[in-house]
Amino acid sequence: MSDKEEQQLPLFEFDKANTDIHSATHNYNVEQDSSFSKYIVYVDESGDHSLQSVDTNYPIFVLAFCIFHKRHYSEAIVPALEKFKFNHFGHDQIVLHENEIRKEKGAFNIFRSKDEKHDFLNQLTDIIKYSNFILISCTIDKQRLKKPNELDSNPYHTALGFCLETLYEFLQEKRQLEKKTHIVVECRGNREDQELELEFRRICDGNNRLGQALPFEVIFSDKKVMSSGLQLADLVARPIGLNTLRPGQDNRAFDVLKEKFYCDGGRDMVGQGYEGVGMKIYPAPESEKPR
Repeated sequence: MSDKEEQQLPLFEFDKANTDIHSATHNYNVEQDSSFSKYIVYVDESGDHSLQSVDTNYPIFVLAFCIFHKRHYSEAIVPALEKFKFNHFGHDQIVLHENEIRKEKGAFNIFRSKDEKHDFLNQLTDIIKYSNFILISCTIDKQRLKKPNELDSNPYHTALGFCLETLYEFLQEKRQLEKKTHIVVECRGNREDQELELEFRRICDGNNRLGQALPFEVIFSDKKVMSSGLQLADLVARPIGLNTLRPGQDNRAFDVLKEKFYCDGGRDMVGQGYEGVGMKIYPAPESEKPR
């Protein structure tokens, strides 16, 4: 064993009960009498939601919902991310941001070679790969918005509606609709947060495609809070956007995420049947039938 391997903490010490969401669901007795659901949702975005000026290099907006079973999240995912930080930084007071990692800004200006950065990214991708979570996303193709009502809408709010409706369907399958599910989003600014909260409550009050009241509560988290769930959500949003823009381009991160999307057919169909279900694009591509 090399000196480096001796110094590093093993990333994955997941036992079967913690890596299998479905077995954990049966064993997590503490939740049985709780008024809260067994799941927690973390949200992040990629791209900007402005329609006034569209970036031709990235003319899309992506909203990603990462749904975690609370036991697996607390006992497996959080420790894995903490170990990763200790291995690479010597401490855990680091917030993982995709943009800063990609551009090697701030604390991420640590790579002495391309191989070292490649190893860093591979380990991070492996954490996502071996972590169990359900992914729901909506990508707004801003260049393809043509109708007046589409052009006047807020892409964030449009994507939020699609994601909340799909989350409802997932929780319906898991029989968690009688309990409250918290949805954690990152603070963006007082005005933006107030507008988002109003839209969130409007959708949850029944103004949605399902015509149902949605048992969700939004939590606004300060950017300085080192939430493992928000950091993972930040890491998954851009690969989804890049796959939409350049579907033929190699995208290992998205190849991993394909196994996470909510899809038709349940566990037996992971990696298939997710387009238009767990991964929505709006306006829908002509090749894709509306669900």
